[in-house]
Amino acid sequence: MKHRTKSIPLEQAQQQANVQQSEQETTRQFANAEEMLRYDAAQMTVPAAVAKRLQQSMGQVAAPKRSWWRRLFSK
Repeated sequence: MKHRTKSIPLEQAQQQANVQQSEQETTRQFANAEEMLRYDAAQMTVPAAVAKRLQQSMGQVAAPKRSWWRRLFSK
């Protein structure tokens, strides 16, 4: 004797929503790698500890010297 399980309408709706969501996620296409990286970066959140260390690290980097011709012509 075979047992049949009846799906209740709520389960069916959830399954259908999951299928639609997975279809939407897999159809994203990018024109180039840079566009993909920008999209990925927009989706990520940087942890506060990492952001703080990055700011500290960037504060320690000296500004690059201006080239001689920029110094000559900027005055």
